Amino acid sequence: MSLLCYNKSCGQRFDADANSDDACTYHPGVPVFHDALKGWSCCKRRTTDFSDFLNIAGCTKGQHSNEKPPEPVKPEVKTSSEKEIELELKPKCNEYVIQGPKPIEAIVRPSQDEPLVKLEQKVSPSLRRTLEKLKLSTENGPERKEEEGDEVKIGVLCKNTGCNKPFEGPDSNQEVCDSHSGVPIFHEGMKYWSCCKRKTSDFNSFLSQVGCIKGKHMWIKTDTGKEVIPCRHDWHQTGGQVIITIYAKNSIPELSFVEANSTVLNIHIVFEGKKEFQHKVNLWGVIDVTKSHMNMMPTKVEVTMRKAEPMLWARLELPPPQPQKIAQEQDLNDDDDNQS
Repeated sequence: MSLLCYNKSCGQRFDADANSDDACTYHPGVPVFHDALKGWSCCKRRTTDFSDFLNIAGCTKGQHSNEKPPEPVKPEVKTSSEKEIELELKPKCNEYVIQGPKPIEAIVRPSQDEPLVKLEQKVSPSLRRTLEKLKLSTENGPERKEEEGDEVKIGVLCKNTGCNKPFEGPDSNQEVCDSHSGVPIFHEGMKYWSCCKRKTSDFNSFLSQVGCIKGKHMWIKTDTGKEVIPCRHDWHQTGGQVIITIYAKNSIPELSFVEANSTVLNIHIVFEGKKEFQHKVNLWGVIDVTKSHMNMMPTKVEVTMRKAEPMLWARLELPPPQPQKIAQEQDLNDDDDNQS
């Protein structure tokens, strides 16, 4: 009477009396399916087709076996009542409520009238070497004579920011000068003037923007000691810091400083001899003055401010208060005074 062999990949019938040691060719391992490849754990052959996998010849010889392999253990399905009992028996863990970040309105903003403190000043060695060279060249070089008289030469460009029209004769004095009263700002690929904020990503378009204020041309600048001029500056932020970059060349450490409190920043930079840049910023967020500093380099000055809270700033400067809100606050204050 023939028996059915249950060895993997065999499936033949055999006579128990003629069951020799090499009568069966089978796989002693288990099926392996990984990354679309199919095979047996006992041999190295792999295929992507399931039919080819079923036809892979066995790698081991032995006797036929008519013993069925044990069936896989099925997971125990519990009834709803058993689940409820199990949940009751499990120890209950303590529950904690995770609070989200506080809204901006709930944060008490420090007063901008707090005393200003000078930030720590860091001067790079390259800036000190550059200033030393400029000092030596000024002392040993020939003295330059300033242009005598107030005569304006043909072709001299207007000194007002954003104008750059040439002087072509007395008629040029009658022309209207279109200039910018603000400073150039470059932020996140956009370029614009702080006074009119017509943003563009093209540098040539930025240079060709017509000034937003009208006035008279200035052909000669009078020397009144330090010359307060606008200076290009930019800013960016990380998770815990806000960095303002002022592009001022050869800044003088002895005459430059940055003052700040928690919400106000006062920048005073003297560079290239007599040029001076002043800028006051009402910060959008709150900073830690004790962990903030300024770093002076040959081509720029960086003001690094540590945020009091690791939150994203919507902008650098706090927008000015709206007149309507100011009037409402004054009315509320008047009502409180009347009630008291």
